[in-house]
Amino acid sequence: MIRRARLDDAAAIAEVHVRTWQAAYEHVFGAERLAGIDVRGREGLARRNASDADHDVFVAEEDDRIVGFAASGPAEEDGEERELFAIYVLPEAWGTAAAPGLMHATLDAMRGRGTAHAILWVLDDNPRARRFYEREGWQADGSAESEYLGLAVPLVRYRMRF
Repeated sequence: MIRRARLDDAAAIAEVHVRTWQAAYEHVFGAERLAGIDVRGREGLARRNASDADHDVFVAEEDDRIVGFAASGPAEEDGEERELFAIYVLPEAWGTAAAPGLMHATLDAMRGRGTAHAILWVLDDNPRARRFYEREGWQADGSAESEYLGLAVPLVRYRMRF
């Protein structure tokens, strides 16, 4: 089941965020760096996004447990665009309907806000996510480098036009 996130979902969203990073990015950042991710900081971010009228946050529930979330809002580069800031699903829910459901809810929300196109950024070395985005209709159109957890990493920008 996909639904809009509530403030009381923040702790579960933070847990999904951290656990997914630890599973998906160990080959990039190493387990030691990933073990240091601040769950409370992620919980604060989830609360801010869920309470911000300019953001849309959705959760995927399975057996009354949050197994994934997606968050979008005004793009940092261009406030006229929408940006998919996060879409994460627990490893045990990879390959289920959770990620496509979250994506479709997020895209519907973007369309409902009248945006003409949206962007997202993904680690270049994340083939699973990149395949998913491409299956969902996103097209790579740029690149950059950013720092996460003390490492410079290459990113790929994807864009979708509505």
